[in-house]
Amino acid sequence: MMAFFGVIGSSAQIRLVTLDPGHFHAALVQKSGYSGIDTTVHVYAPEGQELRAHLALIDKYNSRGDEPTHWKELVYTGPDFLSRMFRERAGNVVVLAGNNRKKIEYIEQSVDSGFNVFSDKPMVIEGRDLPRLERAFATARKKGTVLYDIMTERYQITTILQRRLSMVPAVFGVLEKGTAENPAVTKESVHHFFKSVSGKPLIRPAWYFDVTEEGEGIVDVTTHLVDLVQWECFPEMALDYHKDIRMLAARRWPTVLSPAQYARVTGMAADSPLSVYANGVMDYTIKGVHARVSVRWNFEAPPGGGDTHFSVMRGTLASLVIRQDSAHGYKPVLSIEPVVVTAAYEQELRSLIAGLQTEYPGLSLLKTAGGWELEVPAAFQLDHEATFAEVTKKYLGFVKNGNMPAWEVPNMLAKYFTTTKALEMARASQR
Repeated sequence: MMAFFGVIGSSAQIRLVTLDPGHFHAALVQKSGYSGIDTTVHVYAPEGQELRAHLALIDKYNSRGDEPTHWKELVYTGPDFLSRMFRERAGNVVVLAGNNRKKIEYIEQSVDSGFNVFSDKPMVIEGRDLPRLERAFATARKKGTVLYDIMTERYQITTILQRRLSMVPAVFGVLEKGTAENPAVTKESVHHFFKSVSGKPLIRPAWYFDVTEEGEGIVDVTTHLVDLVQWECFPEMALDYHKDIRMLAARRWPTVLSPAQYARVTGMAADSPLSVYANGVMDYTIKGVHARVSVRWNFEAPPGGGDTHFSVMRGTLASLVIRQDSAHGYKPVLSIEPVVVTAAYEQELRSLIAGLQTEYPGLSLLKTAGGWELEVPAAFQLDHEATFAEVTKKYLGFVKNGNMPAWEVPNMLAKYFTTTKALEMARASQR
C-alpha cells in the first residue's frame, strides 16, 4: 500500500531551500547534481562560521575537476532569516541539517507553511517532542507534502545484501527471537569527533559538544542503527510504536575531550576537559525480537581508519555479520556464518549469489574458517559521502511522484520513539 502526497509533476522543477546549515550534511546533499532540480538554491541562515563552511563546500563541489556541480547559492543572513524564507517562498523543498534542538521547530514551521522537508537526523532529541513530530507528519499529509529524514545507511551495499540474504529462508532460515543476553540483532557504530570531509579537516561548531543542542549520542547516530533494525528485520512492514517496541535497558557514558582536542576540532580555546554524553547502548524488543544498538564516539580514528559499523542478524540457519575493522582494512565486509556447514547449504548459497550476479556483476564468495565472506566489486561500494546522493534521489522521487511507501511514516515515528525512550531510561538509571 502506498501513501500519496502532492505531486510536483515531471515538468515542474524542484527548488531547494537550505535553512540554517550548521552541519556538513547539508552540503553533502548538494555534492552531486540531480535532474529536475533548479541549480539555484536559496540559503537562509545567520551569518557565521557554519554558513561560511557550508558555502565553501558547495564552492568546492562546483570547482572540482571531476564532474563539477553547478549550484548557485543565493544567501540571506538577516536576523529575520526564518520569516524571510516563509515570505519569499523561493523553493518547495527545505533541507535541514544543523542544530538538533532547533530542528523540530524548523520542521513544524516549514510543514505548516506548505514546504516539503528533507531533514538530517535526528528529527527530535527529546521524548517530549515526539508528539510534535507526529503532528508534523499529520500536517504534511494534509497539505500534500513530504517530510522525510536522511537515512544514508540503507544505501551501503553490505547492508543491502545483509537484508536481501536475510529474506532467503534456504540461506538464513528465520530470524531468531534472541534474548536480552544474546540479542538476535546487534548494531554497533563507532564515530570520531575529528575527521575529514571532502578531503579537508572538519571544524565543528561549539554547540556540537553541548548535548542540549546536538543531542546525546544515544539519540543521534543511533537513529541510523534503529532504522536499520526496522528496515532489515521487518521489511516494508508498518510498525506501531505503542505496541511493537519495548525498551528493556539503556545506559550512556561520556567521552572526555582534552582542551587541546577541543581546540583542534573547533578552533576555540577551552580551560578544562569537556565531558560529552556521546556514547550509549540500548536493549529492546521489536515485535518480540531482541535487539541491541550501541554507539561510541572517540576523538580520532586510528591511522587508516574511520567511522566503523558492526552488525549481526542471527537466523536459524546462519548469522549474517558485517565487520569493518583493521583486519578488513576498515572496509565493511559481509560474512555468512552457518550454524552447520553442509554441501547442500553451500549449494543453496552459491545458487543465491549466482542469481544476484545479474544485479551485481562480479559478486563472489570467499571461503573462510567460519563460512564465507562476500566479495563485492568496488563499483558497488559507496563511501559515506556518496550515499547522500542515493537517499536524495530516493526522496526526490517521492516528491515528484507522490509515492512514498505507507510504512515510512509510522516507522520514522517508531524509530524516534525508540531512541528517545532509550535516553529517558539511560538517564533514569543514573539517578
